[in-house]
Amino acid sequence: MAMKVLADCINCAACEPECPNQAISAADGVYAIDGDRCTECAGAYESPRCVLVCPVDCIVRDPERVESPEVLQARYASLHV
Repeated sequence: MAMKVLADCINCAACEPECPNQAISAADGVYAIDGDRCTECAGAYESPRCVLVCPVDCIVRDPERVESPEVLQARYASLHV
């Protein structure tokens, strides 16, 4: 699964620099995660860094984007060639 930012986001920007895949960005002050770049930090860390640093716990797994660990690892590898 890719991660997603919920409406509770306070736009603190803590998550953006933590993403090893540059999947997090802000548009008009609203943070979002690009599901095509998100690997839940597979390949880089044991768990999603954005979740660890979020002060309001507004980043969750996207249930509409279920992906196996193998798919996430392959995506990470393709992003870091």
